[in-house]
Amino acid sequence: MVATPQGRVLSRDRSTKSAGSPGSAALHPLIALKLWENPCWFSFRINYLGLQFNLPVYGWIEQRFGLVRPEYVVIYSLGLRDGLAAKDVCASGGFPKNTLSRAIQKLLRRRLIRRAADQRDRRSYVLRLTAEGRRIFDETLLPMVEREQRMLSVLNADEQRTLSTLLARLVEDSPKWPTQMVEEEAQ
Repeated sequence: MVATPQGRVLSRDRSTKSAGSPGSAALHPLIALKLWENPCWFSFRINYLGLQFNLPVYGWIEQRFGLVRPEYVVIYSLGLRDGLAAKDVCASGGFPKNTLSRAIQKLLRRRLIRRAADQRDRRSYVLRLTAEGRRIFDETLLPMVEREQRMLSVLNADEQRTLSTLLARLVEDSPKWPTQMVEEEAQ
């Protein structure tokens, strides 16, 4: 038996009843099932919401600017803080090093970023946006913010702050999590 956060108990065979939750009627039945009667409720919700942001936003960026998501992640990171090392972008981007390395090489060829010697460590390099890279960052930021605000508009200001705080706590704790499935989790 597994309890959902709403207190429902799922049997081992994951049999479910109707969602019965306010607002669930407008949802596809399988989405409602995964929302309300799912032992992995957190990962479903985070992934579902992430896709509701990522698919339209990164689809638009690819269509408008010819940049795939890993390439734009580099631009976005440098838009927030110029002068980062590639390893910094890797640490926060969620992509493997080789994927971001290819993205960086393409951005360098397109002259959207440039590489310069790190003033603190001449053996290292930092990445900086070019004027065109900055223009793309500036042009994409508002639509991204608007998409996020639309997604959060169902919550009042206090709920948004609480959600932000709770999610930040999870992110801050994430370096302590195993990076691979351990035997106990896999069974």
